[in-house]
Amino acid sequence: MSNKGITKRSEDYSQWYIDIVLKAELADYSPVKGCMVIRPNGYGIWENIQKHLDRMFKETGHVNAYFPMLIPESFLKKEAEHVEGFAPECAVVTHGGGKPLEEPLVIRPTSETIIWATYKNWISSYRDLPLLINQWANVCRWEMRTRLFLRTTEFLWQEGHTAHASFEEAEEEALRMIRVYQKFAEDYMAMPVIVGKKTESEKFAGAVHTYTIEALMQDGKALQAGTSHNLGQNFAKAFDVKFQDRDMELKYVYATSWGVSTRLVGALIMTHSDDKGLILPPKIAPLPVVIVPIWHTLEEEKQVLDFAKKITEGWDKLFYKIDDRDQYKPGFKFNDWELKGIPIRIEIGPRDVKSNSVVAVRRDTGEKINLTIDNLKEKIDLLLTEIQSNLYKTAKERLQKNTFTVDSYEEYKQRIEQGGFFRVFLDYTNPEVEKILKEETKSSIRCIPFDAPEEEGPCMITGKPCKNRVIAAQAY
Repeated sequence: MSNKGITKRSEDYSQWYIDIVLKAELADYSPVKGCMVIRPNGYGIWENIQKHLDRMFKETGHVNAYFPMLIPESFLKKEAEHVEGFAPECAVVTHGGGKPLEEPLVIRPTSETIIWATYKNWISSYRDLPLLINQWANVCRWEMRTRLFLRTTEFLWQEGHTAHASFEEAEEEALRMIRVYQKFAEDYMAMPVIVGKKTESEKFAGAVHTYTIEALMQDGKALQAGTSHNLGQNFAKAFDVKFQDRDMELKYVYATSWGVSTRLVGALIMTHSDDKGLILPPKIAPLPVVIVPIWHTLEEEKQVLDFAKKITEGWDKLFYKIDDRDQYKPGFKFNDWELKGIPIRIEIGPRDVKSNSVVAVRRDTGEKINLTIDNLKEKIDLLLTEIQSNLYKTAKERLQKNTFTVDSYEEYKQRIEQGGFFRVFLDYTNPEVEKILKEETKSSIRCIPFDAPEEEGPCMITGKPCKNRVIAAQAY
């Protein structure tokens, strides 16, 4: 059964997604084409993503800073691959204070250039390394086709930018951070991911290596949920960032960058939600519990509201909300909170007051559970843990069920439209192979997975021997 106003996934998955974003009041369209307004429900999810990730970054030794959003155009041109990769997406400021600018300023599509121009002033010795900095910011990429949260002209993100004394240290950092993203996606978002390395043609503009976490959405399409890049010495050379090493020699530093964005909110929606609306993992939900009092008379209203206040005494105010709106009937409230994905709804009527109990309703399964009020908070916490675990288990089973091993290109072409991750042999060292794949199947190599078994076989397009399978899929 679907909620009123939400298209069924089976009828139109794309419209279902937009309906949930709008009806659950996560975001709205902006007067600025391609941009979105993030509403409090959506921003609350982003705040929790930010809170947990920020802690994980700091636990691995990183600190936060902030750099300008306006970047001199000449900076972007200093790293050839970088400018080629981002030039089509750049928004450029040509006037300021009513006058033409001496040099146009680019609104940051990413911050490598402005940050490395600054690092030149901060790094002179091996004693200054490693430099481990993260920035929470907005960026602007001039997108032609936009979709709320998944692809917008302006979006929010974090970008880590680190400097190291050796290639090995930079590589270790890039790999460490992609594993941080994996842990966050799986432990907090309840979203299983495949971790791997991007091919040469899919890697970040200006990177030596790009690592990725790839998630599978309910429609069988892949979503790149986070990336980490070993930038080698490319940006250090472009901005002349050198350090005196222990051997007294001047050397260029090695760099990494890594980031995730508000696209993760879109990933959450498409991983867990159903035809009734949003489903949120408890660890990310801005509001884990809502209490809906049920009454028919003024006397009952006082009874149930007093009872609700009594059983929640001492609870964290951000953990729950008592929905005491008297202009709406309980049925409306049930649908409203179900649509907005609140993990647990607690219903309290006059009978529950008499029996010193409540009815807890799980958003993930719809199960109704009678709970006595003794140690109620502990019982609710346990239920939330179960919901978190169940959401991950369900998503993991879906990923496994929709991961296929295929050796024939003909079979691949027939099945790719149905969606899923495909374990295939493809010669990813040959750019022509990826070009053919995109043109003929609208799919791409998502990654060369880390944790895959060693296998050998012929490329399904050219027949050339390959040493391991890659993950291919159609993607957002």
